Amino acid sequence: MFLSPFSPKNLVRKIGRLPSRIRRSLSEYRFYAYLAILGPGLIAANAGNDASGIATYSTVGAGFGYTLLWTFIPITLSLILVQEMCVRMGVVTGQGLADLIREQFGVRWTAFVMIALLIANTGVIISEFVGIAQASELLGISRFIAIPLVSALIWWLVVKGSQKKVETVFLLMSLVFFGYIISAFIAKPDWAEVAVNVVQPSFSMDTVYLFTVMALIGTTITPFMQVYVQSSVVEKGMDKDDLPLVRADVIVGTVFACTVAAFIVISTGATLHTQGITQIDSAATAAESLAPIAGVYAKYLFAVGLFGAAMLAMGVIPLATAYSLSEALGFEKGLSRSFREAPIFLGIFTTLILAGAIVAMIPGIPQIKLLLFTQCINGLLLPIVLTSIVKLANNSDIMGEHKNSLTFNIFAWTVTAIVSVLSLLLIGRTITDMLF
Repeated sequence: MFLSPFSPKNLVRKIGRLPSRIRRSLSEYRFYAYLAILGPGLIAANAGNDASGIATYSTVGAGFGYTLLWTFIPITLSLILVQEMCVRMGVVTGQGLADLIREQFGVRWTAFVMIALLIANTGVIISEFVGIAQASELLGISRFIAIPLVSALIWWLVVKGSQKKVETVFLLMSLVFFGYIISAFIAKPDWAEVAVNVVQPSFSMDTVYLFTVMALIGTTITPFMQVYVQSSVVEKGMDKDDLPLVRADVIVGTVFACTVAAFIVISTGATLHTQGITQIDSAATAAESLAPIAGVYAKYLFAVGLFGAAMLAMGVIPLATAYSLSEALGFEKGLSRSFREAPIFLGIFTTLILAGAIVAMIPGIPQIKLLLFTQCINGLLLPIVLTSIVKLANNSDIMGEHKNSLTFNIFAWTVTAIVSVLSLLLIGRTITDMLF
């Protein structure tokens, strides 16, 4: 099993060898140990802020201003809850989510989940490549140059790089999200009004309002994020002693990702909504609309953020798919494996990258319809995955003393029920819109 020289265990050994008078303080050690653990939770949460997510948040800001900012509090808590169960299972069992689903629920159930996940993730991967195309064209670069170059870069990084190198690059990609925070400040919102809407829920029985809330909450927890975060923790070789730090990674990553999402709403609410621009069909449209109001720099910051977000997601989602299918089929997997050692794992990843790049370069690809279709598949899959996660986290045979407590279970089942209902209602609304 791969163990970084900067892992908490090795840090403990090195600290233990030092004379007591020069040993680091406990708080200092915890800081460096956290840096060694940092990765899966932060990457998974930020990958959720992909091209379609940015389009959704932009639409919320343009259409409703700041009135839906309060939803990010339950969104953040719900995502932390689910991610924590996944990393805890990974640390305690040493197995990925698909591995555990196959062992505990059988081959047929696993096959159904994996097929749905493959279909949904393929559609999302294509949409991420479309996001790359839109962002590159906003920056004056042809999609026929940007897509092949980015595809080759991501493929080379994953196939030829190590687990630590891939994770480091993904973490660096997350820095582009600061662009949205900066763009929000450029937009000069009324911060007092923002603060009120964060802590004071507002409700409306308007159909569009209700389904926008469903879209925000019901699509925040996506299946690929749970697969990726659990498999990454397993591959890093974390054990039970690392649980507090792994949980810290999940909390920090989720809070950061949801904060970025809130700032996207703030920036578009302060500019587009106040100018009466309420209809946004993509993140690229939002970026274009920002230019005459907040200036060209806001547009470019938004475009850079979209480019980086799509790059991060187009690396994470194929990896999550490759992890899940390889685990379900019992094949060798891992970022530190060569093509000879893990041909199925890296073959799936390569195929998804190629398929996404080729389809995204087709002129006139219907991105919105594609996103609606994948949203429906993900919406159907989400209740199944969440139910499986909670059941697995309650299984004393595999979790032992680390299974969910009664209090944790109450919150876990409540979140699962609410998110599942919202997701299914959103599917119904989406299908109705597509048909009528």
